[in-house]
Amino acid sequence: MITAVDHVQLAAPPGSEERPRAYYVGVLGVTEVPKPPALARRGGCWFRAGSVRLHLGIEEDFRAAGKAHPGLRVTGIDAYAARPASHGAPLTWDSALPGHRRFYTWDPVGNRLEFLEPH
Repeated sequence: MITAVDHVQLAAPPGSEERPRAYYVGVLGVTEVPKPPALARRGGCWFRAGSVRLHLGIEEDFRAAGKAHPGLRVTGIDAYAARPASHGAPLTWDSALPGHRRFYTWDPVGNRLEFLEPH
């Protein structure tokens, strides 16, 4: 029986860790957590915000997914949307999901991220 999502893994190109690290920590306000030494050799970085965990793994032939994305629930969505917007990240609002306000943005390597808040 599945009881929870442990983490979501996104991909990034080799040698790009500093760009997403600056974005996830500096713009989105999440905390970077150390990877176990055996996994740290593979590159990438891990992040946490409360019980939400995002892993960024290195993929040699990286290509950002056009549709796949994590859906991250937030509070104060307008204030939260101002964070990536103030750093020049593209932002697209979408009203198609009943009972929610949501927007999409993209990290510096092209991963699509959805942020939503029930209303």
